[in-house]
Amino acid sequence: MSRNVKRRFRLRLILEGCGTGLAAGLSVGVFRYLLGASEDFRQIVYENIRLAAGEGRWLFPLLYVAAFVAIAWMLAKIVAREPMCTGSGIPQVKGILMGRMSMGWASVMVAKIAGGVLAIGAGMSLGREGPSVQIGACAGQGIGRLSQSSDRGLEARTLLVAGAGAGLAAAFNAPLAGVIFGLEELQRTFSAAGLLVSITAAVTAAAVTELFFGSSPVFSLGYLLPMPLDMLGWLAVLGLFVGALGRMFNPSLLWAQDFYERLGLKGMCKPLLPLLLAACLGFVLPEILGGGNRLVDALAVESYSLAFLCLLFAGKFLFTMLCFGSGVPGGIFLPMLVLGALGGAIFGHLLAAAGLFPAMYLPDMIVFGMAAYFAVVVKSPVTGSVLIMEMTGSFQHMLALLIVSLSAYAVSDLTGGRPVYGELLDRLLRRNKGREKKILSRVDKIKKSVIK
Repeated sequence: MSRNVKRRFRLRLILEGCGTGLAAGLSVGVFRYLLGASEDFRQIVYENIRLAAGEGRWLFPLLYVAAFVAIAWMLAKIVAREPMCTGSGIPQVKGILMGRMSMGWASVMVAKIAGGVLAIGAGMSLGREGPSVQIGACAGQGIGRLSQSSDRGLEARTLLVAGAGAGLAAAFNAPLAGVIFGLEELQRTFSAAGLLVSITAAVTAAAVTELFFGSSPVFSLGYLLPMPLDMLGWLAVLGLFVGALGRMFNPSLLWAQDFYERLGLKGMCKPLLPLLLAACLGFVLPEILGGGNRLVDALAVESYSLAFLCLLFAGKFLFTMLCFGSGVPGGIFLPMLVLGALGGAIFGHLLAAAGLFPAMYLPDMIVFGMAAYFAVVVKSPVTGSVLIMEMTGSFQHMLALLIVSLSAYAVSDLTGGRPVYGELLDRLLRRNKGREKKILSRVDKIKKSVIK
């Protein structure tokens, strides 16, 4: 390949990366805006319901329950019409890169945005990051189609990975984490061309969303004190503690999906179960509704008791399992980080109560807990460390984040844990294979009946 050809190829990759980042940034920006508006609207609705109930007016609460039933019906219709929009979306992207799955980028993008806003906005404990990754991947696939790249060609795969990373960058204002996630978790191979497109797309997507949402970190934890060197040993212990908590996450997700199948729930009944529970939790434990980023901010400023922190952890864990198991569009990324933050807060309170750790470093433990939980569940310690660093703005904690992440990663590795998205993909492929067998058996029966 001549120098001029190489130069034109690199220029084309940069332009495609900019286009992918622009499309991903705008799409995820719309998604983020609608999610924020729906969460604000949810709080207003709960306040009005309390006021109406106090005045003896029960028509409004009844309409509220009817709205949840309508949301369950709409979610069931969306999932039935576009099955590739279910769940996180990251396993689907991995399946496409393996050549085992395919998707129509436009219909999946619309279904993911609409379904995610309905589910998360109604209070289901799901995150925006997985859907944002799939939305970004749809943008990358769309740009690939416009540039006439083949679906299975190297250029199309590169744009798909770049779009997925751009989606994560746009979701969390984390361009560096978006690049590393695409290369470490999705592609798992490094090339100059892939790195060039991924960086261009992630930076462009982050710039687009910053125009609308600002450049402040996703989590507002205030100023975090640097950890003294003589306390770094506690971080390894924190990694082991949070790692043990996070080790339950993956099998629980799979169990929750099997739970719905054992119940035999179908159609709108599947999302209706967690939605009705969300309607009740909004009055008794509203902190665990939605993705949970506001709960992380509250942990740094509110003086929650140890018992209440344990209640929040157990409630968030169980509610997340119930919501994700229903199969509606929504991710586990943000609820997973919230669980890690709660685990770090619990560990910090235990040490502070025993006089082993200064209480002024408790916000730091929240940050390190998120990195540890991510490392044990996703098994991508580098991505987790960089992501938490960008999401919290704690750039001086890179060494501490790596220590706690590697310690938690060791827990998963020594106990035979697998990456959560790989396990979800395997289950998804097994289910699709079973459906294919059923379809083939029906076709064989039809053929035999026709022959007879």
